[in-house]
Amino acid sequence: MAVSVNPATAATAPATPARTVSARHFVRLKLRVMGNNFRGQGWRIAMFVGGALVGLWFAAGGFFLFAAPGMTDNAQYAVLVAAAGGGLLVLGWLLLPLVFFGVDETLDPARFALLPLPRRTLVVGLFAAALVSVPVLAAAVASLGLVLTAWALGGWSAGVVAVLGVLAGLLLCVAASRAVTSAFASMLRSRRVRDLAAVLLAVTAALLGPLQVFGLAALRQTDWTRLTGPASVLGWTPFGAPWTAGIDVAQGRVWAAPLKLLITVAAIGALLAWWSRSLESAMVGSATAGRAPARGGVEGGAVAQLFPRAAGWARRDRFGALVAREARYWWRDARRRANLITIAVVGIFVPVMINLGGAGFAFESDAGSTGASDSSPVLVTLSMIFVGVLASTTLANQFGFDGSAYAANVVAGVPGRVELRARMTAFSLYVLPMLAVVAVVLSTVLGRPGWIPLTAGSLAATYGVGLAVNSFVSVLGAYSLPETSNPFAMNSGAGVAKGLLTLVTMLATAVAAVPMVVAAALLGDAWLWLALPLGTGYGLGAALLGAYLAGDVLDRRQPELLATVTPRR
Repeated sequence: MAVSVNPATAATAPATPARTVSARHFVRLKLRVMGNNFRGQGWRIAMFVGGALVGLWFAAGGFFLFAAPGMTDNAQYAVLVAAAGGGLLVLGWLLLPLVFFGVDETLDPARFALLPLPRRTLVVGLFAAALVSVPVLAAAVASLGLVLTAWALGGWSAGVVAVLGVLAGLLLCVAASRAVTSAFASMLRSRRVRDLAAVLLAVTAALLGPLQVFGLAALRQTDWTRLTGPASVLGWTPFGAPWTAGIDVAQGRVWAAPLKLLITVAAIGALLAWWSRSLESAMVGSATAGRAPARGGVEGGAVAQLFPRAAGWARRDRFGALVAREARYWWRDARRRANLITIAVVGIFVPVMINLGGAGFAFESDAGSTGASDSSPVLVTLSMIFVGVLASTTLANQFGFDGSAYAANVVAGVPGRVELRARMTAFSLYVLPMLAVVAVVLSTVLGRPGWIPLTAGSLAATYGVGLAVNSFVSVLGAYSLPETSNPFAMNSGAGVAKGLLTLVTMLATAVAAVPMVVAAALLGDAWLWLALPLGTGYGLGAALLGAYLAGDVLDRRQPELLATVTPRR
């Protein structure tokens, strides 16, 4: 029996409603991607669990710090602890992703560029997915100490307001981190703005060093009761407003709580709007056509253009080509450039803080002398070991920077020893001048120009053994990085992996550099002149030996290494 269908009726039949995309879909997608990344990767699971335990350990310390005023029934310092601790928490979420851990980009925004998703839906969904992470859980556990303090000092009403403030503060931390890193990554995509952005970041981070030196010196003579006034002012800024709302209710200033929560909500809205603009720019991208280079002869034109000025001395063979490529990448790749900025800034100010602040630096001691005279060759050597360790650790995941592009080296059959020596050489073209500046600056600041050979030799030795250690680590412990324009992005769990891997390489490099400390302690003034030649020889020999031995391992593991550093889609 035939069934007739009226076209008019069929045209007016209701269509199947389209499913609305909400924030929960992004959260479920992130959890599924995280599960797929961990599938069959036991070492990733172990690193993730270990990193989570470390994060919860720090969170427990923060919890007791925030809960101390309530546990001791000390209402005088409650505002100070809430405003200062909360402000440092927000500041940490702003700066730490820029200089160390990176931002989790499990859901890369660029993957959604071709989907018909409204910008508001995308921002809300990515924001909700960003809340599902170990750092957010650790920050939540730590800030619950404020709830305990508010509850102990002001009862359940103050505790409820503190819970609202803590939740708003966590949203503020995540929004600030995402907005700042996304905006900075968008700037770095433009070559002209990239240089300016790098300088501004370096200057901003550089100001933290001197402020910390003078801050630590001032804390020893500070009357904490005088800081309650500045803490109250900080509590009316987005840095301290969400964390002090519950304390205000506990101390009878009920009217202040809604105003501070309103300040926090306004700050979150402004940050999300800023993130939305930079996120759309990152998805759309910017294609600017540069001026075509002038063409010349084969040797003087096309081939010469492949060698940047820093590697212009390199011979025109396989080794020289690899050095030229790596030197160009270290100068142009935003992710690698961010690591160079960290070395330049931290490498100068940490030794200054160790030798001045760590040795009893104060504005003026009782004897009328500063702590600079308390510096010793052993202390200087220890600080130089830290700088050398920091510089060399950047290569702990050097193949992860290449990603799937490393397949070209595998297909070409580049020997592992040549590969590692070329990468060491290209990286050293930028790092060694920085280390030389560190050696000269520190000796000059200490008023001991005769210690320049000591500082330079200690740096050369530690940097060399660090290159050897990280050669093995980069081959055996590599991990993939997300394919994104954000130089601070990390795959899910990769931030934990990077932290643990960095800790292991730092410890191994420091142990290998112990002979420099022993020599500085035993040889006395003679070591001030022997440190440079012996340290340079020790570091150079260790680096070449590391490249030789790790190169054999690389030859055997090239396919596995390529599979490891290739991002999963």
